[in-house]
Amino acid sequence: MGQRVVRVALVAGVIALALLLLPAACGGGGGGGDRTDERRKAGPVEPARKSAAGPVTRLAVPAAYTNRRGWEVTGASAEYAVAVGAGRVGYLERVSAARFRLRAVDAASGRTRWAGEAWRPLSDPARFPRLLSVAKDGREFFVTWSYGRVGEDALTAADMIVALDVYDAESGARRRVELPWAGAPAVNGSGPGILVSDGGADSAVVDPVTGRVARLAPKDLRYPKGCADCRTQTQVRAVTEKGVLVSGRRGFWVREGWHSRKAAPAGTDAASGVPTSVAGGRILARWQKKRGGAGAADHDVWAVHDAATGKALAKAECRRPAIEPGKYPQAAVAPEGRYMVAGSLGFDLETGSGHCFEEADGTKPLSLTAVTDTGIAYGTTATRTPVEADLTTSEPTALPANVHVPAVEVAGTALFSWTDRKDRPHLIAYARRG
Repeated sequence: MGQRVVRVALVAGVIALALLLLPAACGGGGGGGDRTDERRKAGPVEPARKSAAGPVTRLAVPAAYTNRRGWEVTGASAEYAVAVGAGRVGYLERVSAARFRLRAVDAASGRTRWAGEAWRPLSDPARFPRLLSVAKDGREFFVTWSYGRVGEDALTAADMIVALDVYDAESGARRRVELPWAGAPAVNGSGPGILVSDGGADSAVVDPVTGRVARLAPKDLRYPKGCADCRTQTQVRAVTEKGVLVSGRRGFWVREGWHSRKAAPAGTDAASGVPTSVAGGRILARWQKKRGGAGAADHDVWAVHDAATGKALAKAECRRPAIEPGKYPQAAVAPEGRYMVAGSLGFDLETGSGHCFEEADGTKPLSLTAVTDTGIAYGTTATRTPVEADLTTSEPTALPANVHVPAVEVAGTALFSWTDRKDRPHLIAYARRG
């Protein structure tokens, strides 16, 4: 169901688009190579280390997992990406003071499947470049990106570019795309395309399969007829199978596809839809109830829509304002696509059921951040107590305070992020029991 990958962003600036496309390869990257004097000044850099015989760190974890089987990486990027269909995990490791390498490992065993050649990003080398994943036409990709100047003598915003390296998750074959971009960019891989946006109506979509770039200006967004509010607070939000998802002050639509006013759940104001998150080919949107309807004064309806058709797949009600505008939770979808969670919300997209995990007065909501194919979701309470919730019964259970909850599960393996006392990030994978 839908796209099977994990992770999103924000930008500024309006400029003409130019494209430099290098052939698919595992060759050198953008930003130039290291200089010998720079390496000498920086001194040696300790590479990321991977445990050879299972994880060294034994965190307390939910009962569904064992901390005795899995693998561990120390010192790699805190940000990682997952290709669910391929069963791969991608992470960045530092090769030198200014050069990095993307490595893809088997999610279950931790064995390296491929490692890209080292390259120097355009951004500050003191920080790891950004990393995300994207899927299209049954293929999965890891994408690293950075933002900076074209050359050493760049003087204006017109000399700034976004550099994206797109890796095939199976083979490691790499394609580079460079986009002139005047403002600080953010890159979104939540749909079957890589979205670069200015946080408003200007954007560019990169096809991960071909590397082609489509530039979109406000005039290209095809505002729905009769929707004056669609031209206010306009934002390009994500890429769907049918085109880009766009939102206005009251309403959202997919260009050349569908409009939210024709997809509003029963009992809601058709002009009130606000998309809050996109994941796995699904859109989570908030709706106001029709005036005068039961609960309209203090409840909102949250619905999950199919990104390709707009059809509402499941919905739930939450007391207002338990989820504040501007603080919308990021949605997460189970690997096979049946379940979705976002903050205090949990949905079964097969049965169409949804639940808001809150008290009757709207207090003590859960913040759910991961969900498995068994319908078990993980997260924390408002007091940071770890919890698990069964979406099939809508029953939450508090876990011991020292338990770490997984960020995602792939290939029967849960991933956990942990930072030790020396401030070193650890990526730890524990196997599911049984």
